[in-house]
Amino acid sequence: MCGLLLTIVGLTQRWPMWTWPTMAVLLLVVPAATFRITSRRRGSIPVSFEEQLTAPPVERTECHVSRVALPSHWDDYNFVFSATVRWYLLESPGIDPVLNPAGLAVETVLNRARAVTERREPGRSSLVQHELSGVLSRMYPDPTGHLQAMAENVSLTLPEQDQERLDRLADVRKDKAVWEHQHKYEQSKRQYLGEDVLKDTGSAVVWWLAKNDEHVEKTVADLALLAQLTSAANDTDIPERLQNLVSQQPSERIATEFLEEGPAPAAQERTAADHLSGFFDAMGFTEGDDRRAMLAKQISDIITQQNRYETAEDLRRRFDPPATFTPNNREEPNPGDDDGR
Repeated sequence: MCGLLLTIVGLTQRWPMWTWPTMAVLLLVVPAATFRITSRRRGSIPVSFEEQLTAPPVERTECHVSRVALPSHWDDYNFVFSATVRWYLLESPGIDPVLNPAGLAVETVLNRARAVTERREPGRSSLVQHELSGVLSRMYPDPTGHLQAMAENVSLTLPEQDQERLDRLADVRKDKAVWEHQHKYEQSKRQYLGEDVLKDTGSAVVWWLAKNDEHVEKTVADLALLAQLTSAANDTDIPERLQNLVSQQPSERIATEFLEEGPAPAAQERTAADHLSGFFDAMGFTEGDDRRAMLAKQISDIITQQNRYETAEDLRRRFDPPATFTPNNREEPNPGDDDGR
């Protein structure tokens, strides 16, 4: 282009003939000198850059695996695995070609995922999913050495039916734990009452004194009741030193005065149920009060632990008898009625 411009200018201006050879030399020398100077400033191309330009591009492909069952730490509970598997081929030292690189890549990823899931419990699938995302996030060679593989977009779930079963099992375990704690509490309470509080009359007096804020007068007034309760709980007779206290109860005095009007009945040995009934009467728990049956049930449980089964059964029959029903829930016929109904 420069030579063409100079030729046009030379013809229009009628340059002399000696200028044309000079112009031709300048058109050859000036571009050559310019290219040489610019090449020195730029320097030679690095070898590594030339290798990158001439190296063949790395072939990297991918495939998607969906809903693959992976075992968990529990039998018959499997995770459901889905992911995008990526891989690229390596230069094989042998001469055998890789026939199915996708199969090798998927197998490598599944083996790595299975090594993790088979040691994890199925109830924490979301946590295991994040763990798998980290484990499968880098390229790792397959056992044959033909390629390296990794996984992206990892998804790990549990079948809906298995998740419902796990939820029910969790509820049962929680209920069982609560029941065991309640049972241990009841056992501890019965053991405390039977082996500590009601072990003897002295222990019961100390316990009652502490319960009544150290009111000595009230505790002394209740000595007879405590003696009866202790005797009933241990299925033993009231000690002789406390017999006078029991005989001085108001109910006993009234009964004695009533019996003195008639013939003296034959002496009859009082049972544990009789002593407990006197204790309930003194406490104000009249006949028909639900508290009598409740306390009798608790005391009979304590006596059962002492292997006094007959006494415990006697208390249950006395204070908590089984309910009886008449046929068709009809009333007894009144003999005074004319029609017998």
